[in-house]
Amino acid sequence: MSDLGPVDPGHHADVEWLHRWRLRPEGDARTTASSTLIPVRTAEGVPAMLKLAHLDEEERGGELLERLAGRGVARVLRREGAAVLIERATGPNDLVRMVLAGHDDEATRVLCATAAQLHVDPADLDGTDPSTSGELVVPSDAGGAPLVPLTTWFRELFAHADDLEPLHRRGAELADGLLAAPRDERVLHGDVHHGNVLDFGERGWLAIDPKGLVGESAFDFCNLLCNPSHERALAPGRLERQFGVVLDATARAGAPLDSDRFAQWLVAWCALSSTWFVLDDDPAHADGVARIGELALGLLD
Repeated sequence: MSDLGPVDPGHHADVEWLHRWRLRPEGDARTTASSTLIPVRTAEGVPAMLKLAHLDEEERGGELLERLAGRGVARVLRREGAAVLIERATGPNDLVRMVLAGHDDEATRVLCATAAQLHVDPADLDGTDPSTSGELVVPSDAGGAPLVPLTTWFRELFAHADDLEPLHRRGAELADGLLAAPRDERVLHGDVHHGNVLDFGERGWLAIDPKGLVGESAFDFCNLLCNPSHERALAPGRLERQFGVVLDATARAGAPLDSDRFAQWLVAWCALSSTWFVLDDDPAHADGVARIGELALGLLD
């Protein structure tokens, strides 16, 4: 392949992957602290996204996508170490726009349905997906990285709760109790929100960018209640309504959540998320998600 399109040839490592997998870029590379993303098309003309992980967390997420084999998530076309080639979302719909257009309930239901698909037993990760339609999926070079338990995920909250606000201490207490007696432990996405579930056309709504966690399934429905923005989440009555939509959606799917336990997870999640923002020196977002957590305290029985 001689034409690398708009990719800066100074990004030597990126170019090497494009050559190795015979990919043609269809847009500029986008680089963050966690990864580099390049929209590409394969030699067969399939639209895809090349992701090069810069952090272990991102690499673990790429492996989880592969092991989920398309169940509720974007399919992996190739993966090798930190590099993963993922099918690209090309559908016209967008959950953030759906919310802004007044269809908040519908967006929440989409998020719940997508998360439920990937909430498999960890022992069942390596199944096959009939939607591959015979396309070749190249196996990875790894034997399966461990999922991160929620007890590990909450470590920053436990370490810093006493140095922060009363909400953080309350969230840590609730998390400690929940983690001591977990229920319905499943593979978790870990970051379900309106920007991580995309329209894949005929394949429907699918998740991207999982964190690769394992724990109680109720945890995975918390972050969506804080999105697509803290301002939206804090609108009068919004949290209570969407909390109810989640309870209804999961019940209809045959996996009902205990209302009080879900509220406890929500408070714990808000305390954890706020702690992360504090540690990242982002007081505005730390305060925003803490305020959502304060509202969530009112949902406790």
